[in-house]
Amino acid sequence: MHFVKRLSLILVMWFCVLSPVQAQDLASLQAAVKQLLSSGQRMELPIERIRPALTAHYIAGNGPIYWFNAGRMDQFVSRIRMAPYDGLNSQDYPADTLLQLRDAAKTGDLTQAAHAELYFSAILVSYAADLKIGRVVPQKVDPNLFRNPKTIDVQRVLADLKKAPDANKFLNGFEPKNSHYQALKKMLKVYTDVIAGGINWPSIGPGPNVMPGGSDARIPAVRRLLSLTGDFEWADNGSTAYDQNLAIAVRRFQVRHGLEAKGQLGKQTLVAMNIRPDERQKQIILNMERWRWMPDNLGDEHFLVNIAAFELQHVMSNTIVDRMNVVAGAVATQTPEFSGSMEYIELNPYWTVPYDLAIKEMLPKLKANPLAYADDFEVYAGGKLANWGAINWAQYGAGSFPFTFRQMPGPKNALGKVKFMLPNRFNIYLHDTPAKEKFASTTRAFSHGCIRLSRPADLAYSMLERTGMDHAAVDAVWASGQNTRVNLPQRIPVHLIYATAFSSENGIEFRTDIYGRDRKLFEALFGRPAS
Repeated sequence: MHFVKRLSLILVMWFCVLSPVQAQDLASLQAAVKQLLSSGQRMELPIERIRPALTAHYIAGNGPIYWFNAGRMDQFVSRIRMAPYDGLNSQDYPADTLLQLRDAAKTGDLTQAAHAELYFSAILVSYAADLKIGRVVPQKVDPNLFRNPKTIDVQRVLADLKKAPDANKFLNGFEPKNSHYQALKKMLKVYTDVIAGGINWPSIGPGPNVMPGGSDARIPAVRRLLSLTGDFEWADNGSTAYDQNLAIAVRRFQVRHGLEAKGQLGKQTLVAMNIRPDERQKQIILNMERWRWMPDNLGDEHFLVNIAAFELQHVMSNTIVDRMNVVAGAVATQTPEFSGSMEYIELNPYWTVPYDLAIKEMLPKLKANPLAYADDFEVYAGGKLANWGAINWAQYGAGSFPFTFRQMPGPKNALGKVKFMLPNRFNIYLHDTPAKEKFASTTRAFSHGCIRLSRPADLAYSMLERTGMDHAAVDAVWASGQNTRVNLPQRIPVHLIYATAFSSENGIEFRTDIYGRDRKLFEALFGRPAS
């Protein structure tokens, strides 16, 4: 008797929770869904986009009714309303239409209920896809983005959905799991809450540069702003004096923004300080989108080159084991974004001069002096070694130039003593450089596209140890001047990214959009800005 009473109570609770249509035979609703899909009737675009998958799921797979159970519809609509916390736009998902379909389904009309079931499933798939693979196709945003297109298995999503009692937790499984994305998501919540809270964000006016120990009427505003960013952690005394504590806070801010951290309140620092929270919020969203384009698995060991931050990280088991400054491509010769694999290392490398560089920089000098490069370069015509003195350079130009220049190994070689090869169609690799002075700049966009390393010898020693070469063996090859290729025992993934917002041990970091890629992505996601 106790069991019967308990079962009766459960049934009463079930009927109270379910709407009138839900209390009907779910088998009838399932049949109505199949009938609707089989009818050939045109439905809303979200349904039509994935109609074959819906048909395969509900008809061929006899998929169960999912949405008419324990408030799942309301839970999903709430998730859509909170889309900004996922770095998505809630306006992209028709919450009002979903609620209208929910209410229409309560009338008991099986066709209305079937329609609601299909529409909710279609919008959930759309949301899952945006979380997993991104809202836009990278190369449609910028021709310098070379990410392998990602797809989502819609039928698998629908099949797995029936195993998920909570649709929101189910959606969480489609987010990138790497620490970079998750850190950005936490950062986004901070900025979104700041904006929602209506905090009065200080604006720092123009004026002369201020050094620690000085005084300025803008100092109280700077102190308030740095208290909000978390860089100033002391009590605010309201003073106009630029004291030691504020200098520490300013340096923290400068480090986080890739600025020269000398504590001077100058133009670049003030520009960074005056970027409003809503602009930073959107910058974070842009970078979350970029991580959705990335491979799901970066590799237990991998190299991450952040072009915007001019830094290389060597990562093993989610731990950064080494990092170094890099020089990336200039604005006119931008480094593309792509993923490859380091396969071999070349000691005492040759350098093959890019065609454009040969035409624009070398040819004019050769016309003035046919032997201008004879000491350090070889010249090839039709793949065969040619004689510098036998060529009449005056008769060649951009329209007709059959020559290739190759710089020989040596102290003047543009690639220095070593290059790290990740074969790719862009001819991009990591390498040494004799131009060490470029690393003194905070913004290091100087190369023709390849990545110059600040400590290439350290990386060479580390990588070549895996091949059985100790430091002495590597040094001996360098001393010989002989071009030597050494294959690595295993390929190591290398990811070239453009992250203008990221997390580090310093906290939330931001970088300048040197290539204008943030602007292009902003237009793709949000439309052209008003100003």
